[in-house]
Amino acid sequence: MISAVNVTLRLGKKALFEDVNIKFTEGNCYGLIGANGAGKSTFLKILSGELEPTNGDVIMNAGERLSVLQQDHFKYDEFMVLDTVIMGNKRLYEIMKEKDAIYMKEDFSDEDGIRASELEAEFAEMDGWNAEADAATLLNGLGVDTDVHYKMMSELDGNLKVKVLLAQALFGNPDVLLLDEPTNHLDLDAIAWLEDFLIDFENTVIVVSHDRYFLNKVCTHIADIDYAKIQLYAGNYDFWYESSQLMIKQMKEANKKKEEKIKELQEFIQRFSANASKSKQATSRKRALEKIELDEMKPSSRKYPYIDFRPKREIGNEVLTVENISKTIDGEKVLDNISFTIGREDKVAFVGPNTIATTTLFKILAGEEEPDEGTFKWGVTTTQGYFPKDNTKEFDNDLVIADWLAQYSEDKDVTYVRGYLGRMLFPGEDGVKKVKVLSGGEKVRCLLSKLMIMQSNVLILDEPTNHLDMESITALNNGLIKFPGVVLFACQDHQFVQTTANRIMELTATGLIDKQTTYDEYLANDEFARKRQIMNMVKEEEPKEE
Repeated sequence: MISAVNVTLRLGKKALFEDVNIKFTEGNCYGLIGANGAGKSTFLKILSGELEPTNGDVIMNAGERLSVLQQDHFKYDEFMVLDTVIMGNKRLYEIMKEKDAIYMKEDFSDEDGIRASELEAEFAEMDGWNAEADAATLLNGLGVDTDVHYKMMSELDGNLKVKVLLAQALFGNPDVLLLDEPTNHLDLDAIAWLEDFLIDFENTVIVVSHDRYFLNKVCTHIADIDYAKIQLYAGNYDFWYESSQLMIKQMKEANKKKEEKIKELQEFIQRFSANASKSKQATSRKRALEKIELDEMKPSSRKYPYIDFRPKREIGNEVLTVENISKTIDGEKVLDNISFTIGREDKVAFVGPNTIATTTLFKILAGEEEPDEGTFKWGVTTTQGYFPKDNTKEFDNDLVIADWLAQYSEDKDVTYVRGYLGRMLFPGEDGVKKVKVLSGGEKVRCLLSKLMIMQSNVLILDEPTNHLDMESITALNNGLIKFPGVVLFACQDHQFVQTTANRIMELTATGLIDKQTTYDEYLANDEFARKRQIMNMVKEEEPKEE
């Protein structure tokens, strides 16, 4: 159990939190939600003790252990992967290191023997003999192969480091688990494993995530940050959304009735206040009028962008033909003889753990890279809009937002261009901000503005939901559902994939699985699961070149 008591945090004159009182109890998983900038990550830092509140206290039961998903991916570069995971239980790791140091002494004294005995007892009590096996189980569950377990963290790429740090947070059955965006950079299989782990987890979990499906799957409660307060709701994300919308609707209806009553009383008072025979009634109505108070409708910090992709030209029947494309990067073949044809009504989700293969394919189709072998051909009626996973090049310049977007617009009129920026939550004054100083979420909204203003009839989107808040993800999701063109996309948001795609492609280790189906049907189909497993096993069993 962990609770916040009268917690206030002020940043200058602004109160990010004001007298927050909330208790997180054992056996529950709490989804911490709110708009970008509402303070979700900051509140987790207050709970973990990393950040001191201006006022108030954080209270935990005596003897309980708190575990946090680390955000610094370079913090453990000098350590081995398995050790990094075990460090999730700081005391256990300290015991292991102290034991090793004692046993390595050449002049082993009686005092050393006594100390070693004490440590061994504590080690056994903490189930230390199973520590390495437990750490390995977590790593394997998240898709980190056994041959990686004994490598140094500095040897791992970013996605693997994320998985190791997540395993570290989960290690040793912590009493309170704080997870800030745990699904970021995870493949869909790893997310599914994490969902099952948290559903079975018996202690307290507080998680920040922009993945609606994930929150629906794992959360028993939603803690909503808005108006500098945190409101607790029982149920998952969908239940919170329905409840909050219903509450707003009821407040509006109640206010409407009160406003009608106020108008009725005011008209009576105006009409009869000078009438001697009606003066008592007018006075009575004045008292009634003074008692009526409208419910305060505070402006929410949540803002939804308006995302609407409207192609300038209708797409024809011939869209895209890919024939026998192969590509090798740094000695590894990431695309191996890939062929497929895209139709005019296809919205294709590229799924699976091989994100490098998908990104490489998208770069080839967008004209940013050449295949080693094979060809592809776009239909003559198609125009392509590309959203890259790495947008660094797009914003490596000194342009302000309005000028940056105008590059991609046929109509250079300032009002026209700024209209698109306004839809994406960039008001007038933001149009003169330089693009190089924008946050990750702001850059993504700029790129989506670019895709809208280009009016392409084919969209290639590589992880477009990264860095977006829940409101922007929802708006993008709805925009793609309505889009009358073709979409090729990769995304780790389950609900986004399920509601957008009508065709699933998975680039496995030895080829392509291609099925006209929804994502849930694809995952549920044992035939495809076996096929994926066999294709990956075949790859693993191939002899490696010397």
